[in-house]
Amino acid sequence: MNDKELERISQTCRQLIEQVGSVYVGHPELLTKLLAAALANGHVLFEDFPGLGKTLLAKVFARVIGCRFARIQFTPDLLPADILGTKIWRQESSSFEFIKGPVFTNVLLADEINRAPPKTQSALLEAMEERQVTIDGETYQLQPPFFVLATQNPIEMEGTYPLPEAQMDRFLLRLSAGYLRNSQEEAAILSRRVSWGKDDPSSDVRPLLSPTEFRRLQQFTEEVYVDRSILEYITELVRHTRRHPRVEIGSSPRGALALLRASRALALINGRDFVTPDDVKFLATDALAHRVILKLEEAVEGTKEEKVVEEVLQEVPPPLKGEGWR
Repeated sequence: MNDKELERISQTCRQLIEQVGSVYVGHPELLTKLLAAALANGHVLFEDFPGLGKTLLAKVFARVIGCRFARIQFTPDLLPADILGTKIWRQESSSFEFIKGPVFTNVLLADEINRAPPKTQSALLEAMEERQVTIDGETYQLQPPFFVLATQNPIEMEGTYPLPEAQMDRFLLRLSAGYLRNSQEEAAILSRRVSWGKDDPSSDVRPLLSPTEFRRLQQFTEEVYVDRSILEYITELVRHTRRHPRVEIGSSPRGALALLRASRALALINGRDFVTPDDVKFLATDALAHRVILKLEEAVEGTKEEKVVEEVLQEVPPPLKGEGWR
């Protein structure tokens, strides 16, 4: 990529973030991280309280990038066929016809994913990892781009099923919108609601890209240069999570790959064709914390996985600029 092409890509990314931000009121860093995950073709888990606009954010984001959107409300009685689809006998043709489920989309919102039983949650695993589903021994490919934006409430545990570690590991990032920072932002939500004249303005949002164009942006992330010193830095961060005294099980190698992919996408958003240590540090907590399992006594005392990753970032020195990352 030349400088002119990099500037064009960066400008497109800024426009995407601004377009989403024109509807969704929230932290700009959250929108940047969400776009980085999408460019890295990764799934995102929003772990946050109800009423913070996660559903609106997912719908507006899908609309802005020009992709198809589907939403699944996870409930205890949800079945795998409700997600993947099922085969129905057609008497007129004397054959089975496959009726696709909501997973056959580009952006899938899995709302309150921890309210469905493990069997239903696991129905998403193949789709998330291999971008395909298998029904009665027949495999169906999902059309790219495809990524899952899932939500779960970290406080309300009644009637929920904890996500298995294997599924948590499939999420590229775990993000939290959090409450707004000041009363001006709170007032902006009310002001925009009045100007919209309706609760959901996502249908009025103008797409900036087509799925093909967004897919092309995703492919550009593979061209971002990563110096060996950056690779070693990511490796040491992941290995330190396993050696941390508060941790029972540290991040898997998939965590290192997730941090690498997200960092390349972030560099592209910032108009660079190379990754810096700051890119890695900006995303490390979101990419690694949900892959860390604390010791029982630490979990009982209320220690957060994010705190562990923050301590690891302080312990592992980043590479110096003169070491080759440009």
